Order: sequence, then structure tokens, then C-alpha cells
Amino acid sequence: MLLMTIKENATWVLSQWNLTYSVGWEQICKAVYFMFDYYDDTEILADDKRIDLSSKEEIKKIGEARNITIRGISKIIKVPLMITFFNQTSVVNVNVAQVNEEFKTTDYQKFNFSLCQYMDSIELSMYR
Repeated sequence: MLLMTIKENATWVLSQWNLTYSVGWEQICKAVYFMFDYYDDTEILADDKRIDLSSKEEIKKIGEARNITIRGISKIIKVPLMITFFNQTSVVNVNVAQVNEEFKTTDYQKFNFSLCQYMDSIELSMYR
């Protein structure tokens, strides 16, 4: 994935990434399914409406929408993180809480170094 923009907004770093290729709903759901176990206090939203899940398997059955968001506390990055995928596009929005030194003050290069490998892993999960 390619980091396109970043900006700070109150206590969050807002960023936009581009996938290598535009993806459809099935690939997006695969990514969310893959990421689900790597979050605490996980919430899934489709078109900004919270989806109540009784199991991880239900992610694969979420009806197609314009976008899907996974948010919670990342066990890997160790901060609150919200990732929104947009159906049939290559656009991914990522919001990271500025709760530790790594993300309190950031610039393009530092932020890219912090998240690029993580975001690339997510993109690869779409094709498993």
C-alpha cells in the first residue's frame, strides 16, 4: 500500500492509503476477517452502522455496502486504530490515536515507516 496523505486532527493522525489494485467486497471482508483477532474492543461498521457479530465467521456474511470499518485497540500497533475500506476502490482511510511517542508528533516519512509493513500485510491478506 502507498501512503498518500497524513494530517493531525486533535488527538488523531488521519491518513489515506492506496491499495495496489482496486478491490471488491469479498477482498475487503477477507482483510477485516484477518485483522479481527489482532484487536481488542473490536467494532465492525458497514456504511457507518455498527454490525453486531456473534462470531468472527459472520464477517464473511456481511452484506455488500459502500465501506467497512474495523476499529479498536490494535494488539500489534498498541494504540486505538480505525481502518476504513471503500468498496470497488483502492482507497483506505486509517486513523491512529496519538497516545504514545511514536504517533504524538509525526511526519510523512516517520508515519510511513511506522505503518507501511502493517498496511502491506493487510493488503496481502485480501488475496489469501
